[in-house]
Amino acid sequence: MLQEILRIMDINKVIIIAEAGVNHNGDYGRAVEMIHAAKEAGADYVKFQTAVPELVISTFAPKAAYQKETTGDGESQLDMCRKIHLRLEDYAPLMEECKRTGIGFMSTPFDLVSIDCLAQLNMDWWKIPSGEITNLPYLRKIGRLGGKIILSTGMSTLDEVEEALKVLEKAGTPRKNVILLHCTTQYPTPYEAVNLRAMNALATLGAAAVGYSDHTQGIEVPVAAVALGAKVIEKHFTLDRNLPGPDHKASLEPGELKNMVDSIRHIEAALGSGEKVVAEAERPNIEVARKSIVAAREIKTGELLTEENITVKRPGNGVSPMLWDSVLGTSAVRDFAPDELISL
Repeated sequence: MLQEILRIMDINKVIIIAEAGVNHNGDYGRAVEMIHAAKEAGADYVKFQTAVPELVISTFAPKAAYQKETTGDGESQLDMCRKIHLRLEDYAPLMEECKRTGIGFMSTPFDLVSIDCLAQLNMDWWKIPSGEITNLPYLRKIGRLGGKIILSTGMSTLDEVEEALKVLEKAGTPRKNVILLHCTTQYPTPYEAVNLRAMNALATLGAAAVGYSDHTQGIEVPVAAVALGAKVIEKHFTLDRNLPGPDHKASLEPGELKNMVDSIRHIEAALGSGEKVVAEAERPNIEVARKSIVAAREIKTGELLTEENITVKRPGNGVSPMLWDSVLGTSAVRDFAPDELISL
């Protein structure tokens, strides 16, 4: 059933999303550079964040602890976000740049106006961030659009994820159109807080598939998530980790992003079909590595074959040692020199 859903949704490989987010720091030219860097790294999509800060953040909203660490506490969360977001009119040309570059475009809306803006662009996927999973009006608005959705589930219980899915379904988007991403909303995420096995719990909710949105440092955890069955991987990246802004320190630089993509593709290829069969790559080594029944010493025609005059050695292109009991006590059909393959 899962494979049929994935086929219908045209997911024939792990989807790798390079999360540019707001790491362009509000600079359109840098956003374009990030599109090209994501393409060069081999990502399937580059994803931005679309918001009208005044519609997302109240004047009373504090910064998160990690934001204070990376940007200081001399300004409000609202003032910080005003400086690092692009204009709504920037996203259509960014999507066109993605088309010219040959990489998919995505952007996460953080408010209702931003949903309207992005709805004009006919994105392949809607990406709902963890912070909106309890935002009923927001979920209804995206659900009514009936598109394919990737839903991050950081800071959520399984019951809250189920409630969000019900809202999307009631609005018009069936859960078979939704991929759930396990996520831990902390930047960077300590390894002991990752809990990758929570993907198994998400898989019980009947969505199309599960994936993982990563905020750890390094690439090991998203690669491990693929080995555990993740069909989507999302990871923040930046052109330079030393740039000012809240998310750069927990992001990969372009070379690291490429290493992650390559590693995921290697693991994806290595997972295989799940059948225990002889791989074509190893078939030529059967003769080299396995053994056959051979003469332990010189044997004359008609001599009985015993444990004293036969043994087992490489190569494996003769009589299999699994027939040992059947060979014992039979007569030699001809003369055999030491180490010569026994024939019956």
